[in-house]
Amino acid sequence: MQVTEAILQALQTAWSHKLRSFFTLLGIIVSVAFLVAVVAVIQGMNAYVRERIGGAIVGVNAFQVRRTPIAIGLIDDEDWRAIQRRPIIAPEDVPYVRRALPQARAIALQSGWPTPQADIVWRNKTVGDVFVFGVTAPFQLVQDYQFAAGDPLTDIDVRERRPVVELGYDIADKLFDGNVALAVGQRIRILGQQYLVKGVVAKKGTVLGQSWDGFVMLPLTSFEALYGRRKTTVISVKMSEATLVQPGMQRAEEAMRIAHRLRPGQTNDFTVDTADALVSFWKNLTRILFTVVPAVVAIGIVVGGIVIMNIMLMSVNERTREIGIRKSLGARRRDIRNQFLAESVTLAVLGGVLGLLAGTALAELVNALSPLPARVTAWSVVVALGLGASVGVIFGVYPAVRAARLDPVVALRYE
Repeated sequence: MQVTEAILQALQTAWSHKLRSFFTLLGIIVSVAFLVAVVAVIQGMNAYVRERIGGAIVGVNAFQVRRTPIAIGLIDDEDWRAIQRRPIIAPEDVPYVRRALPQARAIALQSGWPTPQADIVWRNKTVGDVFVFGVTAPFQLVQDYQFAAGDPLTDIDVRERRPVVELGYDIADKLFDGNVALAVGQRIRILGQQYLVKGVVAKKGTVLGQSWDGFVMLPLTSFEALYGRRKTTVISVKMSEATLVQPGMQRAEEAMRIAHRLRPGQTNDFTVDTADALVSFWKNLTRILFTVVPAVVAIGIVVGGIVIMNIMLMSVNERTREIGIRKSLGARRRDIRNQFLAESVTLAVLGGVLGLLAGTALAELVNALSPLPARVTAWSVVVALGLGASVGVIFGVYPAVRAARLDPVVALRYE
């Protein structure tokens, strides 16, 4: 019997016993669907963090000089205590970085962590718990901010400590009933102080369901007048090209060591970070899931393989007379073995394909109904189909060998 004929016969058998075939393949379908869906969500999240979150926090083609690293979750208690003893990143450090990086597109200073929250009041309307940032003018270039209305902050606003403010799109939308252009020129109150709205930042969208437009920005000097001098600030540097980021980080590190008067051999008392640090932090977290997924999939695959083996053994018993007839007509052991092995592999691959379709559908459902992104990757498809084929081979060998070893005389007498 040709392999193609064996495959067609296996498909016909599966179709004629649809319910039995479904329960036979259920273990493989569930396992493969789980693998594809979980990998799709994890890979989608990795891409999401890299493309959206990392860029939103640090900026595109940018890096930051910080007192504390972004990947804070990976720091043990002893290292954290050492970080707490570091000196602050202060405005006095900026000239050192600027002299080291004359080719940088923008070098900005922004208020550090923790970011304060306040109620924003306009007339009888209030938006509560809004994040309040203090920035220098180049920060808007680092973050690639566009403006839906009005003008950006300027160096003069920072130097003269002007009482002006930039509103995030969501804040302007709530205060002015959707007419964000109306916000420009109005006076709002923050902690009882009046500020003139100079502009409205264009909508940035949401990340994981969390809006990135619910903030207000003050000139850094006005921010410090309102909240006092923060414990630390963050220096953000934007380069013109991605290839210039790494060399720029090295020069910024050298400049900061000079600014902090560190001797050769002394460890840095600051951190130079990019969005890659955030992406690496996230990938370390998702790696835990990748260690659990194979165990869960393996259990389902083994169960599904055992079921397939039992069904194939039943098929051998049901077709014993057929095997005897084929042997009496000249079929060799190898022919019988290959026939049943092909049927086993076909069933298992069919389960893998159905699991792949189910996993893809589940990933699309997650993508549509939740803020979690999901991306089905090519390697997960290959693994899904490979798992099906390997299960068919591993658990189909014994039934195939048993069928091949049947004595034709005994098989012909079998009722």
